[in-house]
Amino acid sequence: MSTELLAPAGNLSKLKTAFYFGADAAYAGGKDFSLRSFADNFTRDEIISAAKLAHSQNKKLYITANIFAKNADMRLLEDYFAFLQSAGVDAAIISDSGAVYAAKKSAPKLNVHISTQANLTNKYAVKFWSEQGAARVVLARELSLEEIAEIHAFVPEIELEAFVHGAMCISYSGRCLLSDYLASRPSNRGECVQACRWNYSVRKKDALSDSGWLDIQEDERGTYLLNSKDLNMSAHLKEMEQAGVCSFKIEGRMKSEYYLATVINAYRRCIDGGYGREIERELLTAAHRDYTCAYAFGKNAGTVNYSDSQAKGDCDYIGNVLSGGDGIAVVEMRGRFAVGDRLEVLSPSQNFGKSFIVETAFKGNGERVEDCKLVQEKYTINCPFDLSRGDILRRRK
Repeated sequence: MSTELLAPAGNLSKLKTAFYFGADAAYAGGKDFSLRSFADNFTRDEIISAAKLAHSQNKKLYITANIFAKNADMRLLEDYFAFLQSAGVDAAIISDSGAVYAAKKSAPKLNVHISTQANLTNKYAVKFWSEQGAARVVLARELSLEEIAEIHAFVPEIELEAFVHGAMCISYSGRCLLSDYLASRPSNRGECVQACRWNYSVRKKDALSDSGWLDIQEDERGTYLLNSKDLNMSAHLKEMEQAGVCSFKIEGRMKSEYYLATVINAYRRCIDGGYGREIERELLTAAHRDYTCAYAFGKNAGTVNYSDSQAKGDCDYIGNVLSGGDGIAVVEMRGRFAVGDRLEVLSPSQNFGKSFIVETAFKGNGERVEDCKLVQEKYTINCPFDLSRGDILRRRK
């Protein structure tokens, strides 16, 4: 198969954004059995609609059911997998071996993709899942390209999917107990509070005094001891493809539509036209932590982001284009802007990266304004480019 760009979709609107900006496939969660229970996620009717939308555009939809299942989940999982098969979903992403058994029993025609939560770090584990009928495995983030190539050579019949961009978990392949311990919200049941992103202070007891616990600061940069950098493999997609990866996966079902549009657009252009300065610059525009290639080239002690929990991007998200042409654009405002501001176009079209100065702006009721400050107000502004519904406007900082 040709290399697939796989994007996250936290809801139906984000799914449309992912496809508009060039994703070949999307992965989403239903209301149950997903490890992102705080995302909007999809009702059963929305899953049916999403599958139809994907197939109408010759794209694919994968649904996550990757919790670590308990006995009480099994009957419900069997029903759920049967539904996913009838809905025309292209695959279910599963981590638990019992859930895989349930899927094969109740939905034999439904493709099974083994989740990264299954900790697939060696060729024999991948061979095992291939023999169990899995169509694809999502490899652990801890693997190097050399190890991936060895897996592909050993099990060439199975598809290999790997993350290329987004947040990483400090725990091994996401198997974390920290959220459950600190907040009684089990991450392996879909309720992670991202406790690894918190600012911690380290303490020890001074046995020689009565002062109790003493604060020990990590250093002057901060105490984000468990906070991982973000993955960015945009410069190494060719190496990943040569190693046998057929699906490039972007993390982010909880991320904004603007983030998804930016990252998906960058990777689409990278796949189609190659890596360059434009791609490097583009991936700095959306909010991100410091970037890393993680373990793609072997051991790496520099994956922790000590300085802060989240860096800001180089651009402000201004609004979604609802329509364009004839010298104007109708924009649903998401960030305050004013007459005189220079706005930049984010688009899968040739208008990408072009900019213009706002000279006139009108509210939906026809009132002319200088300051566009009402969130989700539909403003009509001048625009020299023929923009399309789905394009986004942003402003450089």
